[in-house]
Amino acid sequence: MIITSLAGAGGIGFVALGVLTNIGYLRGGLPAPGSGKPLKEATDALAAMGDRLKRPSVLVPATWLFLTFFAAGLLSALWRGEARTDGWALAGFAGVLMQNATFMVVEALRFGAASAAVHHRGSVPGLWAVTNVLFGFNQAFLAIALLGFTVAGSSLDFIPTWHAWLGYASAALLFVSSAAAPYNVDGTNRIAITGLIGWLGWATWIVAYGVALLNL
Repeated sequence: MIITSLAGAGGIGFVALGVLTNIGYLRGGLPAPGSGKPLKEATDALAAMGDRLKRPSVLVPATWLFLTFFAAGLLSALWRGEARTDGWALAGFAGVLMQNATFMVVEALRFGAASAAVHHRGSVPGLWAVTNVLFGFNQAFLAIALLGFTVAGSSLDFIPTWHAWLGYASAALLFVSSAAAPYNVDGTNRIAITGLIGWLGWATWIVAYGVALLNL
């Protein structure tokens, strides 16, 4: 079906664009949440970003579009008119929508912090703190998306056992990382590796689901 093929391609495209965008941010010098950079270093890096922040961000709306295509197509593929599975699939779709909305705010805050670093450095600590904590909390929505779609897909035998366990493990890691977000307010994250592994699991989980949708 064209719809499921678009959804599968959307999931794989989301992961590809997400990786490219993050590489662009890292090469541009954007201080990453949880990087542990002192506030002065982070402020100086933000002030020096200029167009290096704008260029990778051009791709970001496409990632939200692709992820929504993926989630909508996956919801339609898993929908059976049965309360025991449809509710979980809806929870997964809601998690994707919430992460899109939350990350839109995170992206906007980055521009606000970069502008403040140039024009009003006294505003940077507050903006940087909100960015760090919101970035961390956003992982809870990734966990919801993983959990909802994994339970639905596993219950319908739509995905193999390894794929289901990958979803559950990644959801658990992301949730633990999100719970630590209030302690990352200054940009220091002692369990950053937990969120990173969870995110890599989430990306692999999406690609595997994308391939399953393409094979339909």
